Amino acid sequence: QVQLVESGGGLVQAGGSLRLSCAASGSIFAINTMGWYRQAPGKQRVLVAAITRGSATTYEDSVKGRFTISRDNAKNAVYLQMNSLKPEDTAVYYCATGPGIFITGAIKYWGQGTQDTVAS
Repeated sequence: QVQLVESGGGLVQAGGSLRLSCAASGSIFAINTMGWYRQAPGKQRVLVAAITRGSATTYEDSVKGRFTISRDNAKNAVYLQMNSLKPEDTAVYYCATGPGIFITGAIKYWGQGTQDTVAS
Protein backbone atom coordinates (compact mmCIF):
# COMPACT_ATOMS: atom_id res chain seq x y z
CA GLN A 1 0.00 0.00 0.00
CA VAL A 2 1.01 3.57 -0.64
CA GLN A 3 0.92 6.44 1.79
CA LEU A 4 0.68 10.03 0.66
CA VAL A 5 1.43 13.03 2.82
CA GLU A 6 0.36 16.45 1.66
CA SER A 7 1.62 19.83 2.70
CA GLY A 8 1.08 23.41 1.69
CA GLY A 9 -2.14 25.15 0.98
CA GLY A 10 -4.12 27.41 3.21
CA LEU A 11 -5.85 30.74 2.87
CA VAL A 12 -4.99 33.13 0.09
CA GLN A 13 -6.53 36.16 -1.53
CA ALA A 14 -7.87 36.02 -5.05
CA GLY A 15 -5.05 36.43 -7.52
CA GLY A 16 -2.55 34.92 -5.15
CA SER A 17 -0.62 31.69 -5.27
CA LEU A 18 -0.30 28.47 -3.35
CA ARG A 19 2.01 25.53 -3.74
CA LEU A 20 0.98 22.05 -2.75
CA SER A 21 3.41 19.24 -2.15
CA CYS A 22 2.85 15.55 -1.76
CA ALA A 23 5.29 12.80 -0.95
CA ALA A 24 4.45 9.17 -1.57
CA SER A 25 5.92 6.13 0.07
CA GLY A 26 5.31 2.44 -0.27
CA SER A 27 5.28 0.14 -3.24
CA ILE A 28 7.07 1.73 -6.13
CA PHE A 29 4.95 -0.34 -8.49
CA ALA A 30 1.85 1.48 -7.32
CA ILE A 31 3.35 4.91 -7.87
CA ASN A 32 3.13 5.77 -11.51
CA THR A 33 0.68 8.49 -12.38
CA MET A 34 0.44 11.20 -9.75
CA GLY A 35 -1.96 14.04 -9.52
CA TRP A 36 -4.29 16.29 -7.66
CA TYR A 37 -8.02 16.18 -7.22
CA ARG A 38 -10.24 18.68 -5.52
CA GLN A 39 -13.64 18.61 -3.95
CA ALA A 40 -15.65 21.73 -3.35
CA PRO A 41 -18.52 21.75 -0.87
CA GLY A 42 -21.50 19.88 -2.23
CA LYS A 43 -19.67 18.78 -5.34
CA GLN A 44 -17.99 15.67 -6.65
CA ARG A 45 -14.29 15.13 -6.39
CA VAL A 46 -12.74 16.02 -9.73
CA LEU A 47 -9.34 15.72 -11.26
CA VAL A 48 -7.41 18.97 -11.33
CA ALA A 49 -4.15 17.83 -12.85
CA ALA A 50 -2.23 14.66 -13.42
CA ILE A 51 1.24 13.76 -14.51
CA THR A 52 2.68 10.48 -15.68
CA ARG A 53 6.07 9.14 -14.79
CA GLY A 54 7.13 10.25 -18.25
CA SER A 55 5.93 13.78 -17.45
CA ALA A 56 2.91 13.87 -19.70
CA THR A 57 0.38 16.18 -18.09
CA THR A 58 -3.30 16.85 -18.16
CA TYR A 59 -5.28 19.68 -16.61
CA GLU A 60 -8.86 20.42 -15.89
CA ASP A 61 -9.99 23.12 -18.27
CA SER A 62 -10.64 25.74 -15.63
CA VAL A 63 -7.07 25.63 -14.32
CA LYS A 64 -5.18 25.55 -17.59
CA GLY A 65 -2.66 28.33 -17.76
CA ARG A 66 -2.86 28.94 -14.03
CA PHE A 67 -1.81 25.68 -12.40
CA THR A 68 1.33 23.71 -13.05
CA ILE A 69 1.87 20.15 -11.96
CA SER A 70 5.34 18.71 -11.62
CA ARG A 71 6.99 15.70 -10.06
CA ASP A 72 10.24 14.37 -8.77
CA ASN A 73 10.43 10.69 -9.54
CA ALA A 74 13.44 10.15 -7.32
CA LYS A 75 11.48 11.48 -4.36
CA ASN A 76 8.11 10.07 -5.38
CA ALA A 77 6.80 13.55 -4.95
CA VAL A 78 4.30 15.63 -6.85
CA TYR A 79 3.69 19.34 -6.68
CA LEU A 80 0.98 21.70 -7.73
CA GLN A 81 1.82 25.33 -8.25
CA MET A 82 -1.40 27.31 -8.26
CA ASN A 83 -1.28 30.85 -9.54
CA SER A 84 -3.92 33.45 -10.22
CA LEU A 85 -6.22 31.76 -7.78
CA LYS A 86 -9.92 32.38 -7.93
CA PRO A 87 -12.62 31.92 -5.31
CA GLU A 88 -13.97 29.00 -7.30
CA ASP A 89 -10.69 27.20 -6.71
CA THR A 90 -11.66 26.88 -3.06
CA ALA A 91 -11.80 23.19 -2.23
CA VAL A 92 -10.17 20.38 -0.39
CA TYR A 93 -7.27 19.23 -2.50
CA TYR A 94 -6.23 15.60 -2.52
CA CYS A 95 -3.00 14.17 -3.74
CA ALA A 96 -3.34 10.88 -5.55
CA THR A 97 -1.20 8.26 -7.16
CA GLY A 98 -1.74 4.93 -8.82
CA PRO A 99 -0.18 2.32 -11.06
CA GLY A 100 -1.96 3.52 -14.17
CA ILE A 101 -3.47 6.56 -15.76
CA PHE A 102 -6.33 8.30 -13.99
CA ILE A 103 -9.31 6.94 -15.80
CA THR A 104 -12.63 5.84 -14.41
CA GLY A 105 -12.18 2.86 -12.13
CA ALA A 106 -8.43 3.16 -11.89
CA ILE A 107 -6.81 2.16 -8.64
CA LYS A 108 -5.68 5.21 -6.71
CA TYR A 109 -4.24 5.99 -3.34
CA TRP A 110 -5.14 9.23 -1.65
CA GLY A 111 -3.53 11.84 0.50
CA GLN A 112 -5.28 13.18 3.56
CA GLY A 113 -6.56 16.28 1.83
CA THR A 114 -5.75 19.89 2.45
CA GLN A 115 -8.12 22.83 2.53
CA ASP A 116 -7.35 25.63 0.13
CA THR A 117 -9.46 28.72 0.51
CA VAL A 118 -9.36 31.61 -1.91
CA ALA A 119 -10.95 34.75 -0.56
CA SER A 120 -12.67 37.14 -2.91
